[in-house]
Amino acid sequence: MDSNLGRPKRSLSQNFLVDVNIQKKIVAALSTDATEVVEVGPGRGALTQHLVGAVSKLVLIELDHDLAAMWSEKYRDHDDVTVLQGDVLKIPFWESVEDPSQVHVIGNIPYNITSPIIFRLLERPRPKGILLTVQKEVAQRITAPVGSKEYGALSVGVRSIASAEILFTIGRHAFKPKPGVDSAVIRIVPVRPEPLSLEEELSLRRLVRSAFQWRRKQLKKTLRDHEALNISPELIEEVAERAEINLTDRPERLSPEAFLRLAESLP
Repeated sequence: MDSNLGRPKRSLSQNFLVDVNIQKKIVAALSTDATEVVEVGPGRGALTQHLVGAVSKLVLIELDHDLAAMWSEKYRDHDDVTVLQGDVLKIPFWESVEDPSQVHVIGNIPYNITSPIIFRLLERPRPKGILLTVQKEVAQRITAPVGSKEYGALSVGVRSIASAEILFTIGRHAFKPKPGVDSAVIRIVPVRPEPLSLEEELSLRRLVRSAFQWRRKQLKKTLRDHEALNISPELIEEVAERAEINLTDRPERLSPEAFLRLAESLP
């Protein structure tokens, strides 16, 4: 590989995983039924080199033009590898697979856009499983216990439609250049069948966003007064009863399941 080509670009927040043992450990954490895999941000191939030939179909999504061109050239004779150059937040990457619901996603994703990428991957149609290396703090927020300081909109947004668990952590020394934080590998598995209709899901997102914008306020005030909700006072008690929630609670006291019930109960 050309030395200049492999040089990390600060503009793309590139931190390459150079510890081979950890590379293998991440790939080994893929489910045994992972035959079709989408890799987000292959970079210099830390995970790619262990995936090619081990899965029946591999789709690489690379934003860096130079690296994408390199992968296209390297695997031009491989029918089992597809290279997409572009932003995972924008390109229709599911068009490159036959059935998104059977696909596993893997990737070491940029810390500065972790949440948008996770929610992009959780848009419908959802993959079978998602295995990501993210900032340790973000992984802890996703999996945070109800009522904890870290529990918030990200926790509920992910865990209302998927399960999430931290598999292991990775020290910053495993990357080049070395980031200022430690990392964690997190597994996210979308719930099937879908727990909500698309309309209910949009309602849930609006509810969760509103509730945690007013994190210190009781739910009764948020439901009544937040401009995105504006539930009439005469309906609030009925909504709370149907959802089996306490209106004097603050949002961090509600589990993802309680938020689901509340979203389903909104008028």
